[in-house]
Amino acid sequence: MTHRSGFIAIIGRPNVGKSTLINAILGQKIAAVSPRPQTTRKKQLGIFTVENAQLIFVDTPGIHNAKHKLGEFLNSEAEEALTGVDLILWLVDVSSSPTEEDKNISTLLHGVSPRTPRMLVLNKTDLVQPDELSAREKEYAALVNNASIVKVSAARRHGVGELIETLIQAVPEREAEYPDEQITDLYEKEIAGDLIREACLIKLRDEVPHGMAVRIDEFKERENGMAYIAATIYVERESQKGIVIGEGGKMLKSIGSAARKEIEDMGGHPVYLELRVKVSKDWRNDANMLKQLGYGKKK
Repeated sequence: MTHRSGFIAIIGRPNVGKSTLINAILGQKIAAVSPRPQTTRKKQLGIFTVENAQLIFVDTPGIHNAKHKLGEFLNSEAEEALTGVDLILWLVDVSSSPTEEDKNISTLLHGVSPRTPRMLVLNKTDLVQPDELSAREKEYAALVNNASIVKVSAARRHGVGELIETLIQAVPEREAEYPDEQITDLYEKEIAGDLIREACLIKLRDEVPHGMAVRIDEFKERENGMAYIAATIYVERESQKGIVIGEGGKMLKSIGSAARKEIEDMGGHPVYLELRVKVSKDWRNDANMLKQLGYGKKK
């Protein structure tokens, strides 16, 4: 039987549903998802394996107009993912017309080797009327050359099966790169940090948008099967610290409860989660702090 395998970079502007799509393809959660842009801050592999194929998705931060050093790091992470892959999947939000950020991605793609195939995936089709969908498809198709086009709703998992089959046929004939049971390249500790930040984004809404980061200070497996996790939530201003903690600690407790459930579902074992909040002024522009938080380039 022919076996196919390939690396697929998923790019797109913030909040188009890249992590939602990967979670839908894998059938389980490995990537943080929230209604807030820039939920994903680091490259992460999502590894989908069936008998005759292995698709290795490279989930990347949303490409956007950077306003600080963190934003520059996120963009460079996404741009670097476009090299050395077998296919580039450009995910767009078809419920709206192309934005300036979409046009910037189009320009970026024109600078990538034409030998790397492109696939344009129109997401959030459930939010668009059929006649409007046709017009939007033409708008996005005009931004990318020689790309096959697939329509999905990642949140509802509509069209995901058809997308998987199309991707399998698009990657080269090759043996699998990873063991059948492996679904990501990140450790549980790293994913836990993202799930805590996801809970912050969902619970706090627009009050402390992206001035938050999470550092896992301790992650231990105990003899009773429970994992002990201690984490610090960093914010940029003292006023934000009060918002994250909430009156009588209620908000922090709510964040902890939501995050603990997601981590337990992901790891399959009980978790004791201890959270604290610290202020690190303007950390998104502090090179040393960014490095401590894992947003620095590996040498």
